[in-house]
Amino acid sequence: MQCVILAGGLGTRMRPLTTTVPKTLIPVADTPFAHYQLTWLAGHGVTEVVYSIAVLGDLIRAYVGDGRRWGLNVSYVEDGQELVGTGGALRRVYDGGLLHERFLVLYGDSFLPFDFRLLVRAFDEQARPAMMAVYRNQGRFDNGNVQYGDGVVRLYQKAQRGETMPDMHYIDYGASILRAEVVADNVGPGGTRDLADIYHRLSLANNLGGWEVGRRFYEIGSPVGLRDFEGWVAEHPVNSWASL
Repeated sequence: MQCVILAGGLGTRMRPLTTTVPKTLIPVADTPFAHYQLTWLAGHGVTEVVYSIAVLGDLIRAYVGDGRRWGLNVSYVEDGQELVGTGGALRRVYDGGLLHERFLVLYGDSFLPFDFRLLVRAFDEQARPAMMAVYRNQGRFDNGNVQYGDGVVRLYQKAQRGETMPDMHYIDYGASILRAEVVADNVGPGGTRDLADIYHRLSLANNLGGWEVGRRFYEIGSPVGLRDFEGWVAEHPVNSWASL
């Protein structure tokens, strides 16, 4: 099971810390965040990781290496000097010949405490080319951006900061599974595009499946998010994860 981790963002909300440390290496209880993310992925079905990196990417390479510490096979693709968006980053992985026929994708600052194997199984049991994990957020942790029902994302619409979207009771959980053709069909070679735009178009075409997760998500891309995840780690030490 392959997972692409998008870890090339600037991390502006966490400056000045992220001027010298990429978001995915922000310390949590004196341990880089990537350790928690990779440990969870390896324990829940993922065997191969491709990091999409850009700013401070060499620090990620130096810490994670080939991934054998976590029982993973890890490789890297550089975004380059110009930001190409999350969709553009996936196109670079595709052009590098590294994408499997279907793959998971998540962000380098997200911790998602669910079993990724269940999402993959749900995806394989339906015919749509993409599936998004969703959470019934009800506006608690961020603005909703998903209309969801009966295993389908009926509308994905990313809100602008501070904007409230009507009837959006669900939120993108931060993990999706895509067929490689989605990348090839929606982003040209060397193109710039955001994944949010691709998800929006897929939802309008009834081509975006959905799978509901019952546990809340965590992210360390903001000070509040970092504090929340630190609290979760304090309550759930790594040596207890096998039972979660």
